[in-house]
Amino acid sequence: MSLNILCSGFLIRYPLGGFSWHHSQYLIGLCRLGHKVTYFEHYGWGDSCYNPASNTVSSDPGYGLAFIKQLTERYGLDFCWSYISEDGTTHGMSREGLSQTCRDADVYFNLSNINWIPELENCRRRILVDTDPVFTQIGAHGSGGPFANYQRLFTYGENVHKPGCEMPTGGAQWLPTRQPVVLDLWPVRPGNVSAPLTTVMHWSPFGTRPQLSHYGQKDREFEPYFGLPRSTGQTMQLACGPPAKARERLLEGGWQLVHPLEVTRDPWAYQEYILGSRAEFSVAKHGYVSTQCGWFSERSAAYLASGRPVIVQDTGFSAWLSTGAGVIPFRNIDQVMSGIEEINTRYDFHCRAAKSVAEEYFDARQVLADLLERSLESEAESTR
Repeated sequence: MSLNILCSGFLIRYPLGGFSWHHSQYLIGLCRLGHKVTYFEHYGWGDSCYNPASNTVSSDPGYGLAFIKQLTERYGLDFCWSYISEDGTTHGMSREGLSQTCRDADVYFNLSNINWIPELENCRRRILVDTDPVFTQIGAHGSGGPFANYQRLFTYGENVHKPGCEMPTGGAQWLPTRQPVVLDLWPVRPGNVSAPLTTVMHWSPFGTRPQLSHYGQKDREFEPYFGLPRSTGQTMQLACGPPAKARERLLEGGWQLVHPLEVTRDPWAYQEYILGSRAEFSVAKHGYVSTQCGWFSERSAAYLASGRPVIVQDTGFSAWLSTGAGVIPFRNIDQVMSGIEEINTRYDFHCRAAKSVAEEYFDARQVLADLLERSLESEAESTR
């Protein structure tokens, strides 16, 4: 059955490589399942539009509008879209058309809790997909309205409400979900065991805020790993913009640093960077690790889909995700070092296993079909 689906996200205001894949795979995947998809964004706050070409922020959505047109043309997407600018101008579908789409929608997906407009109240079914567990629940970033606005709340914190998980819930009931990956859009080339271990990361995206005193970011987890390349003799690289003191320590520890804009300027540069990597090494946000919420990165899922193994800090995802082949979780530096040795010793095996894990756990056809089914079921069905 074909559904009328409305989605909102962060593609026009922030058209960078990894993040654009993060949300666009929902649109592409839902279209491929045969549904009629409409996409919209609201400017949200002043000067919210980032232009990677000039590395500036402003109220001008021109770069992002050109990007979403390019995205639809490149992948043959048949969906309407609408962007509401800071000055009230609507691009693409008119606001009146968007209002009618809300009334006609079978389901609305708010991806990452970033957008909200009054017309959404007219959607018959409103679903929030939390992609940043812990930080969404404590209100660390933009809000798509109170949780009570939604009939269903989904989260990438797949261990939520389970024993051993200390993830805050904001007083709401959450259901687990994960990143959908449109597998055929991720090319696979033979890996090179002499290539660097890499990742793309924000050092501390939220800065210092009162609500983050208990739940930290990646900078808080990185301390044991500043000297990792030098101590292991491995080529290791971060696409990251750390502050000056951290940058100095990283360089002293043997890390190669790449300007993140070089590898995230568009989705396809991002893919090439992953394909040029031996594997991923990455820590997770302290908030994910300390709560054992079970989050698994959409970026790491992209490495897997590209046939690149990952050595990633365990946030509790080992409770639901197959590990040991393609995915090597770690909790301390000794496990990192043994993980690197394991991947180097059986590199081709781990590359093949990485792709298999992506196919088993992140295939958009499976992930989105499950998300839709649980989004549309009745309250009685959801509590059976």
